[in-house]
Amino acid sequence: MAEVTLKIEGMSCQHCVMSVKKAVDAVDGVTSSEVAVGSATIVFNDEKASRDAIVRAVQKAGYTVL
Repeated sequence: MAEVTLKIEGMSCQHCVMSVKKAVDAVDGVTSSEVAVGSATIVFNDEKASRDAIVRAVQKAGYTVL
């Protein structure tokens, strides 16, 4: 297992939080996520997922990872 904390730009409300959480949780291998405005901490199986895959999911949801 691995854990990553991302700083995320463009989030301003609970809708943003839910959008990011939904995107991150959809990545195969993610076991848990804690998302707040401006950041997310994700625990994932590093044999199935990667930081890059999680970053791409956040970007696809319309947000910028710093």
